[in-house]
Amino acid sequence: MLRNEKIASLREDYQKDTLEINEVAANPIEQFTIWFNEALNSKELEPNAMTLATATKEGIPSARIVLLKGVHHEKFTFYTNYNSKKSQELIDNPNAALVFNWLSMQRQIRIQGTVKKMDRSESEAYFQSRPKGSQIGAWSSPQSQVIDNRDVLENKKTALETEYKNTEILPCPPHWGGFLVEPKIIEFWQGRSSRLHDRICYTKLGNDWKIERLAP
Repeated sequence: MLRNEKIASLREDYQKDTLEINEVAANPIEQFTIWFNEALNSKELEPNAMTLATATKEGIPSARIVLLKGVHHEKFTFYTNYNSKKSQELIDNPNAALVFNWLSMQRQIRIQGTVKKMDRSESEAYFQSRPKGSQIGAWSSPQSQVIDNRDVLENKKTALETEYKNTEILPCPPHWGGFLVEPKIIEFWQGRSSRLHDRICYTKLGNDWKIERLAP
């Protein structure tokens, strides 16, 4: 049994950095770029890993980790199987939240926004730039569906490796592609001592961004 007192006693006093409202960029995408580049240069493992939270039409939430693959025209992009549970939720309810958690830097970024599918040509171009193994994996997995055993995946993978043994580029599956998250709110969180953390929040108002400090 996991002892609750051990969990309750876990402590980390954050003292690595500060975040002042008069020092952040006027545009949150620029501020995100600054922080992301710092994360790339740090020892943070997979800084593009982000929690993606979705919800059904009824409002039942779900969350999982996906990988950020770019920021285009102030929209955050990731790719997935359009038949997956997360994709069906995004199609039915095109609202989502993203969270980046960079523990080594004692930083977090929270994003709320609306979602739409990426243009097909862009999805195809990215798919065919991936390693061949990743292309085969996308074709092999009926994502989120119940399967009898792992052999279902391995047998499909082997068949595809045989079929495409003489080519490095597979066609993009019709059920695979990108999503764009257009942010409406972006919050930057910097851990501070005694739990008095810095929180700077950007809210989209028309074409402009309102910047405010939030209490921790």
